[in-house]
Amino acid sequence: MDARERLIESAQQLLWERGYVGMSPKAIQDRASAGQGSMYHHFENKAALASTAIARSAEQLYEAARQEFAQPCSALDRIVSYLHRERDALRGCRVGRLTQDPEIIADPQLRRPVQEMFAKLTQELASLIVEGQSAGEFRTEMNPEDTASTILAVLQGAYVLARAANSTEPYDRAIAGAISLLKQQGDVKRAPRK
Repeated sequence: MDARERLIESAQQLLWERGYVGMSPKAIQDRASAGQGSMYHHFENKAALASTAIARSAEQLYEAARQEFAQPCSALDRIVSYLHRERDALRGCRVGRLTQDPEIIADPQLRRPVQEMFAKLTQELASLIVEGQSAGEFRTEMNPEDTASTILAVLQGAYVLARAANSTEPYDRAIAGAISLLKQQGDVKRAPRK
């Protein structure tokens, strides 16, 4: 791996662990085993490296989600698979955690990849819900965009609950609850009406 890639990976990890302020150039260089000259040869400044690292993290998470969404099974099963994907609940989402960083949120260039990733995930989930509605898996009354936003909100909130409790139990319960609610949307349609 060349120095540029080591710098990006180091920045990704430091952003996840410490946030933008804690991602000092010295910490990046130490973790990447790269000198100051190498860092500034590849990136104009810390913000440029952070922007590249955030975009890379966002793209990696989005691509991992797309793999779940592309499985050859029902729309519901793909959403469930996405929610059940192995995650480190106590570390939190490496992109979602960035929304709590005031420096990142205040800078449109740093915030953009985070915002775009969540928008793309919302659209992917909404498309799956529409597909599920067409297949009779979900009630047609469900609003796909609202439901997609709710799924992402539960997932991100589950990380917060886990970190607050220093336990994965609240995370697991939130995910189980979201899945139960999604399954009920299908059961409602098949249930006889009175």
